[in-house]
Amino acid sequence: MTTTPRTRTDSDSLGPVEVPADALWGASTQRALNTFPASSTPLTKRFIHSLGILKKACATANAELKTLPPEVAELIQQAASEIAVGQHDAQFPVSVFQTGSGTSTNMNANEVIANRCSQLAGEALGSKSPVHPNDHANQGQSSNDVIPTTLHLSLALALKEDLRPALAELGKELAQKSEAWSDAIKLGRTHLMDAVPVTLGQEFSAFARQIEKANQRAERGLDLLSELAIGGTAVGTGLNAHPRFGSIVCRILKSDTGINFQEASNHFEAQSSRDDAVELAGILCAIATALSKIANDIRLLGSGPRAGLAELLLPETQPGSSIMPGKVNPVLCESMVQSCHSAIGHCQTAFRCGQDGHLQLNATLPLLASSLHLAIEALANGCQAFTQHCIKGLQPNRERCQSYAENALGLATALNPEVGYDAAAKAAKLAHKKNISIRQAAEELALLKEGDLTRILSPHTLAHPHSSRDQR
Repeated sequence: MTTTPRTRTDSDSLGPVEVPADALWGASTQRALNTFPASSTPLTKRFIHSLGILKKACATANAELKTLPPEVAELIQQAASEIAVGQHDAQFPVSVFQTGSGTSTNMNANEVIANRCSQLAGEALGSKSPVHPNDHANQGQSSNDVIPTTLHLSLALALKEDLRPALAELGKELAQKSEAWSDAIKLGRTHLMDAVPVTLGQEFSAFARQIEKANQRAERGLDLLSELAIGGTAVGTGLNAHPRFGSIVCRILKSDTGINFQEASNHFEAQSSRDDAVELAGILCAIATALSKIANDIRLLGSGPRAGLAELLLPETQPGSSIMPGKVNPVLCESMVQSCHSAIGHCQTAFRCGQDGHLQLNATLPLLASSLHLAIEALANGCQAFTQHCIKGLQPNRERCQSYAENALGLATALNPEVGYDAAAKAAKLAHKKNISIRQAAEELALLKEGDLTRILSPHTLAHPHSSRDQR
């Protein structure tokens, strides 16, 4: 009985190595698997797919420049396209914790491309025919410009396709709530203490504007990532690459993605530093801070239902307790906050990676890429769930909002222009001591006539002081 061999023997410049018989990777990738610590943390699929997009663009550029035979370029384009759409995800097992340049992942891609081309041409895996992983799949390239380019390409696509749409949908829902609740008078709070009236619409307009600005920050992140290192090869000089190779690849990527990619103005900077990625990490932290603030505010406004603020009625998505019947918790708010904490943690790792570059190369590229992708993923996915399962179903408790506004001690602030701060403070203290309204306290102290008190202490007037003044 004939058995199928479990391994095949591949070779590289260090000699032979045993590789799983059906694996599309080769000797270099296998050495990485044999050498680096075992990990359940490979590079993200978005990064690997973007590496496929880049490899296809490189093959297309080499065909245009006639630095690859047309038939070889076509095979590489097909194999790289398959990587780009996720057909070979299982063939990229190398851990994030590998060589800091990402050479193992670049070679992983080169070997998968070469072996897939062998399959397409009817040749044996490991034959390096008709496509060689270094000479053809890596033509005009180095890991030192391929991985930084893939970093920018993949992060830009994640911002464009994942985070920005999620923020836009959240912002739209918040803006709709702001408009719908523009007439819902409620009590504003500062220092978690009673302040003066606002409307629920005004409160949500702040949330909507935060998300609008967050999306503008994400758009600036796209601009940060627009310069690509491709064409610089090993150290930025462009050794072994056609002088037009980088610009052509960028032109192709711009056409393929709709993102305004361009060749780096200084290849030495583009490969030796990761300042753009660090700035992006700062942007993601700012976005996470905004999302966390909004989620926490909604959690506070929905607290209760009997002993909390209870100004918002949150959608009931699941039972909140294994022991307390009927309890429902603000789980989507909590999920969003945890997503933000996670994103900020990954960004802190990115900051450390960014400062750990030396001379002509930053040697933390795989971890930097993983950290920023995980941050974007946490924010985008958290934002989508928060919008869909919490914000869309929010309802105002108008009666509770109105009650708080009408009985607030902060209404005394409106008396200041009429009777002065000291007299207004006396009314506030009396109202608090006797548990009566500011109006009742002002009447007891004979501060103003009844008609004036009605006009001055209207919560609606206080929430719209300038429009009310214009109408008078």
